[in-house]
Amino acid sequence: MIVADKKLELVTLTERQQKARRNRSIAIGVALAVLVAIFYAVTIVRFGHHGNSITGSGLLGGG
Repeated sequence: MIVADKKLELVTLTERQQKARRNRSIAIGVALAVLVAIFYAVTIVRFGHHGNSITGSGLLGGG
């Protein structure tokens, strides 16, 4: 028997399960957006104090 011939068993979610899945997805998306914003802000603050040059900040030994 070929895999494509097998009848797929699909799970039908209840309304409550669909709502829980949606809320969980939204929470994950919000958490991801917050982390991106934090990393962006930290990067701007970290490089902002040293001007536009990476070598001038000492990251590449430019003193």
